[in-house]
Amino acid sequence: MTQPIRLLLLIPHLGGGGAERVAAELASRLKREQFRICMALITADAPGAEPPPEWITVHRFNVRRVRHAWLKLIRLIRTEQPDAILSGMAHLNFLILLLKPFLPRCTRILIRQNSTASTSARNALDRFLYRRLYPRADAVICQSQAMADDLVANFGIRPGRLQVLHNPIDIRRIRNTTSNVHRWSERTYPRILTVGRLSSEKGNDLLIRAMEIVKRHHPNVWFAILGLGPEEASLRLLAWELGLNTAVIFAGHDDPTLYYPRATLYVQPSRHEGMPNALLEAAAAGLPIVATPCSAGVSELLRDAPGTWLAASASPQALAQTISEALTSLGTTPRRFEHAFLAPFEASAAISAYEALITRTANEGLQ
Repeated sequence: MTQPIRLLLLIPHLGGGGAERVAAELASRLKREQFRICMALITADAPGAEPPPEWITVHRFNVRRVRHAWLKLIRLIRTEQPDAILSGMAHLNFLILLLKPFLPRCTRILIRQNSTASTSARNALDRFLYRRLYPRADAVICQSQAMADDLVANFGIRPGRLQVLHNPIDIRRIRNTTSNVHRWSERTYPRILTVGRLSSEKGNDLLIRAMEIVKRHHPNVWFAILGLGPEEASLRLLAWELGLNTAVIFAGHDDPTLYYPRATLYVQPSRHEGMPNALLEAAAAGLPIVATPCSAGVSELLRDAPGTWLAASASPQALAQTISEALTSLGTTPRRFEHAFLAPFEASAAISAYEALITRTANEGLQ
């Protein structure tokens, strides 16, 4: 009998954004007979985090910053002797690749790029680390071909190291989620929803400024922002200054599926993204979609797709114009769309692709 592949999933914490949710999907869906999985968690879990399956071994480092975990991570890897490590965030990718000379030589390292590197690199140091460390990875997983092309063009990563794998989305579960409980009060339509961390790259300030313009033409519009983050106070102040404090709900960490049934439109106002899970999940629920051109991958995905509208730029004016066009087209009755572009993201197909890549890469280390 073939021994299971020993896989270490390395993520900042449970709960939170797309990277953590992809790791959670992998932990629960990878074949148990094929993989023996453990997870390394760097910091405290996000609010509302769900525990991993009971067959997953979890190691908690309980440090405040990723860089403080380096010694514990080396000790864990030397103890567990994983055949493969899958890291899911850029700062963790940098750390594990920096530590590679101190790890067992047979351990393969796969890293998942969760954003377009050329737009998310914050400074010259980040760009240097992409160029020097990413070539050490045995495989670099990208969420779109555009993301892979960016690493080749701007950071000199060899195409042979890059693999395009789609985020696993449980489309059937989302579509089958029905509940008489919902978070919208009995206000009028239209109702706009956005989900994401309250941080600069997610562009919620752009959405609030856009909604001040939209409200001039659609006076009954109101919107819900789901998520937590460092910019919550400034966003609340901005909404108050623009006279939108009665038109916006800051819902914090809440279940988006409770908002899908009665939402008119989902908006992704990000300045830059990889392939946002929140957008994909809203699409799985059939919601009409408005998005900024936050990445080439998102633009390619949505362009000319029925029930989607792509803003000309990530600006309040362009976003307001596109939201108004969508609302006018949709009318007053909520509409739903099949969104055929979701097919490659269906969970079983996406997980199978991950299984094949992890198995192939791990076996290369055992030869």
